[in-house]
Amino acid sequence: MSERGALRARLELLAREIAKFGVVGAFGLVVNMAVSNLLWRYTEIPTVRAGLLATFVAILCNYVGFRYWTYRDRDKTGRTRELTLFLLFSAVGAVIETGVLYVATYGFGWDTPVQSNVFKIVGIGVATLFRFWSYRTWVFKALPAPVAEEPEAAAGKGGLVTVPAPGARVEADPARR
Repeated sequence: MSERGALRARLELLAREIAKFGVVGAFGLVVNMAVSNLLWRYTEIPTVRAGLLATFVAILCNYVGFRYWTYRDRDKTGRTRELTLFLLFSAVGAVIETGVLYVATYGFGWDTPVQSNVFKIVGIGVATLFRFWSYRTWVFKALPAPVAEEPEAAAGKGGLVTVPAPGARVEADPARR
């Protein structure tokens, strides 16, 4: 494959990953906003605490979506490690997300329902950038690409290996067409 073709293939895979991450994230956004608004409206829980609780509910929903859909082809051997890192990076994202809501609510006094929703969404947006990077880099690690077997290794396993002479012209085997 040419260098340009390889780059295009990598970009297509990244675009597909971003799209799947976005779908799971959109579902998490709906869960997050619904739980936040229910808590804000029907409980006496302060704005930022209710927003943080909603974030943790969405994080649990998102883990299922990421593990079993977005990153289902990634390494599954270290589930304890994966879940620990997921919760750690999700907590950092929750601090980012809630920090924006906290500054808006207590720093500027913007705590009407509309303002709380706007700053909750802004916080989610900022935290999402961090989460995408950290999840794909540290949590749901890509499996190593399969390595083509060396001719010597194949020969050692009893396989017949033919290596063309240097400078020899290699044509397709008519029996394999």
